Amino acid sequence: MESAMIDGAPVIDAVIHAYNMVPTNYANRFAKPLADLVYHSGLGLASPGYVSTPAQFYRDWPIEDVVNQVFLESETDLAVYHVLPIGSFHDGLCSLAKAVEAQQRWPNRVLTYCGVDPLLGQAAIAELERQVDILRPVGLKLYPNSWVGNEISGWKMDNPEVAFPLFERAQQLGLKVIAIHKALPLGPVPMEHYKVDDIDRAAMAFPGLNFEIVHGGMAFLEETAWQLARFPNVYVNLEITSALVATRPLAFVHALAALVGPGGPAAFDRILWGTGAMAFHPHPPLESFWRTFEFPAELVEEAGLPQVTLEVKRKILFDNYARMTGIDLQARLADCRGDVFSGRDITRLAKPLSTLRGVS
Repeated sequence: MESAMIDGAPVIDAVIHAYNMVPTNYANRFAKPLADLVYHSGLGLASPGYVSTPAQFYRDWPIEDVVNQVFLESETDLAVYHVLPIGSFHDGLCSLAKAVEAQQRWPNRVLTYCGVDPLLGQAAIAELERQVDILRPVGLKLYPNSWVGNEISGWKMDNPEVAFPLFERAQQLGLKVIAIHKALPLGPVPMEHYKVDDIDRAAMAFPGLNFEIVHGGMAFLEETAWQLARFPNVYVNLEITSALVATRPLAFVHALAALVGPGGPAAFDRILWGTGAMAFHPHPPLESFWRTFEFPAELVEEAGLPQVTLEVKRKILFDNYARMTGIDLQARLADCRGDVFSGRDITRLAKPLSTLRGVS
């Protein structure tokens, strides 16, 4: 067996992280509250037996630990590492250096997104160019806040002076995807920048780019659903939303049902699987989604919803990401032959959190 798969279905996790949560990485007063928010969110949604201890979480995660967790402790085959531009942390929280290491060590298993802060203006464009040259990434990851200095600023996706020059340069550089963190406010910040309505004009102005709403389904469900129905270049990434399927399945039913309501079956073609590992362990949601999840019969019959079939699940777990990026993911799987993770027996997954090095 050259890849893990789950009952023969390949899986790409569209978001993985290697956080650096040690206090020496805190750049300003917003870092610790943000770190605590992420940790306690994970505690609230984690499955029993899959909860990181504070010692395991609040550290500088080696990229190897994250990759081992994703590929040895779950049935995931490929993953996407996001470089994060969160200025509360000296290295942005998920560093460029770890993305470089991932591409050098596991070039076929791990894809990358670069990450910059749009409010830095021309410096952001220069940094985008630098990271594209270094990584050859698939997409660009953005956050709607800037944490530079002692204040938090915000920006919107439809801002022609802040956002559009960055999108234009990204497109010129050959990037296919603009991923934007939405729905989940990172601490005590204004909610307005985490709404999704500003994506409308961006999607209209740049039809050649795909806009990936990260954390889609956690908030603003109706607005997000109508974007899926109206814009063929809008995709929804289920990072963190996916955790609900294992521990709060009715909440996941509500989220997914809302997302596909206006667009019907076609909406399933633009929903992506993402877990946010290592903050959320990837195995429980993947196992629950593939093996047991479906819409209740009354929703299908009385609300007219399309059922979440195995074919739909295959789209969400793998096919949709290939379509969004234009990457031949099957070829990448074939190229994984002989790497350190090939030949895994997924009937004997490593125990949760057992692959972490030097921490218990």
